[in-house]
Amino acid sequence: MGLITGLLTLPVAPVRGVVWVAEKLHDAAERELHDPHVLRTQLAVLNQELEAGDITSEEFEREEERLLDRLHAARTGREPSDRR
Repeated sequence: MGLITGLLTLPVAPVRGVVWVAEKLHDAAERELHDPHVLRTQLAVLNQELEAGDITSEEFEREEERLLDRLHAARTGREPSDRR
């Protein structure tokens, strides 16, 4: 970047910084959303909630299906289907 371009685009530098941070947050969220380890942990927590009586079996089955669909999608490299 040249000196003139740098000086002319200086007022938008904070916007570029915010966009960069937003992109990094989005990338991290996508990695966590599709990480098989995180999904298996969420399944384990879901089982604990069912055993503790915190959720009903219907809620458990609905959430388990959603998590298993995401886990399968993460393993096959496709987008999970939205079966609501």
